[in-house]
Amino acid sequence: MRGNPTTTGLHTLPRPVAVVVGAGGVLGAAHIGVGHALERHGFVPDLIVGTSVGALNGAIAAAHPQRAAPWLDHVWTQLRRRDVYPLGYPSSRTSVFTDRGLRRLIARAGLPSRIEELAVPFTAVATDLVTGAGVPLDRGDLESALLASAAIPGMLPPVNRAGRTLVDGGLVAYVPVLAAQQAGAASVVVVATGPESAPLRPVVPRRRAGAIAARAGLLMLHHQIERDLHEVSRHIPTVVLPTGIETWPAPWDFGQSQRLISTACTTAERFLNGLRVGGPGLYRAEETSAPREGPREASLSSPANTAEVGL
Repeated sequence: MRGNPTTTGLHTLPRPVAVVVGAGGVLGAAHIGVGHALERHGFVPDLIVGTSVGALNGAIAAAHPQRAAPWLDHVWTQLRRRDVYPLGYPSSRTSVFTDRGLRRLIARAGLPSRIEELAVPFTAVATDLVTGAGVPLDRGDLESALLASAAIPGMLPPVNRAGRTLVDGGLVAYVPVLAAQQAGAASVVVVATGPESAPLRPVVPRRRAGAIAARAGLLMLHHQIERDLHEVSRHIPTVVLPTGIETWPAPWDFGQSQRLISTACTTAERFLNGLRVGGPGLYRAEETSAPREGPREASLSSPANTAEVGL
């Protein structure tokens, strides 16, 4: 391992430290399990940066530091598809669904009206539909920032904000670690979910259009995530918290939230209990085979830009 002598745990990370919460739709339930683990360790970040569902979960964590996970746990375990993607009320020709479900969720979350009023500094990342640039939203109206960051193209309506047409930040920053570094973070703790964030398995998809398209999308997101993680970890400690989840639900299936929360909480907490930090690098559990549900010992290695984590 290269860098400074190894030190223990999250509380030794250089400040300011950012929690980065990735996209993932229904898979965002796993964020809550990781949030439980972080809160049990008494960890409060200096800033939170989120994309899409990660922006919504991240904003709630920024509003209620050290006590957001139980509230989010209750919300996610009660959530159903119609609450987020209501059918029968088309918004316009720009989307299949209206955003009124998301607006209701945001209204119930006890959030302030402006980003600057959150207890922990917060940035939501969206994408400019015209230029393709990532757009960090760290001030102004909070509701429109969250709606913009989560506006899945074609599914939810774009948001017009400050003369820009904004859609889901996951298009360019599925895991927005670059935005966190640009915001001044000296270290980052990454909360990412879904198969896009796990090591790729050499799977040949079925010879069906949907399966081929899904595999292509997985490859695209995986390579974007890995590129950004490795770039940031060259400069600052980058801790990626594992979820331990093997089987992810379908995009519309909110009925498995409790499983995702419980598995992610147990796995992330075990990882945090053994975390050792030694300067800039990528700190994560490295899988050598298919992951297993529930607690497990992770297989670890330390290639050129991946630092060790002791379990």
